[in-house]
Amino acid sequence: MRHIIIGDVHGMLAELEALIEKVDLRPKDHVVFVGDLVDKGPHPEGVVRFVKALAERHTVVVVEGNHEEKHRRFRHSKNMAMKDSEEISRVYDALTDEEHAFMQSFVPFHRIPQLNVLVVHAGISGDMRSFPESVEEIYALPKKRRKAFERIMRTRYVDAVTGKMLALGANKPGDPFWAEVYDGRFGHVIFGHEPLDEVTLYPHATGIDTSAVFGGSLSAVVYQEGTTQPEVVSVKAERGYAQPLSFGDSIDA
Repeated sequence: MRHIIIGDVHGMLAELEALIEKVDLRPKDHVVFVGDLVDKGPHPEGVVRFVKALAERHTVVVVEGNHEEKHRRFRHSKNMAMKDSEEISRVYDALTDEEHAFMQSFVPFHRIPQLNVLVVHAGISGDMRSFPESVEEIYALPKKRRKAFERIMRTRYVDAVTGKMLALGANKPGDPFWAEVYDGRFGHVIFGHEPLDEVTLYPHATGIDTSAVFGGSLSAVVYQEGTTQPEVVSVKAERGYAQPLSFGDSIDA
C-alpha cells in the first residue's frame, strides 16, 4: 500500500489523468487530495467526476480547499454575491445530485498516523495551540469555533509576533510564510494553496502546489509502504490557464 498525496488540481482534468497514469495507481493505494479540485482550470466538473469515479475503486480522501468552500457556500445560498459566482453557478448546474453529495463529503483535514503526517489545504497559524485528532471532533464543535478553524484552508503569512493568520496581501516585511516558522507541533504538514516552483520541503512541512494552473506542474508525493521519505511525481501542465495571484487579491483566491 502507498499513500499518494496530490496537489491543487484546479480543474485540470488532462493533467490529473496523466499524473494518475504516471504514479501507476494500485488497488490498495490510498489517494489524498489537498483540495482545490475546482476553479481556474478548464474542466472543474470533469475533475469532480474523475475523482468521484476514482473513489469508487480506491481509497480516496479529498481535503476541502478554499475553492470547494466557496462552492459549499454557494450551494447553501445560491443568491449570495461572491467572486467568480458565474463560474461557480455553471459548475453547480453541470454536476448531478450524486456529484454534489460527493463534494459535501470532503473533509477539513486528513491524518496519516503511521507517517506522522497531517494533510491540510493551506497552513497552520502560529497561534493554534491544539489540533483535533479526528474530523469528527471538528463537526462536534460549536458553529463559531468550527468556522474559526477554517483558517487552515487559507493561511499563508502569519504575524511575526503573534503568529496569527494574515489576510492575503496584508503581510508586511518580516511577516513569515507560516511553514517557515511552524514547529511541527501537530506533525509534518503536507499542504497546497501556495503556488510554488517545485515541491518544497520546510523544517516541518512540505508544499505540493507546484503552480500547475499557472503553467507549472501538477505534483504528488508518494510514500511507499515502510518508508517515511516520499518520492515526488510530477507532470507538466499543457499550458497556463490562469494568472498568478497579485497583491490585493481576495482571500478566496
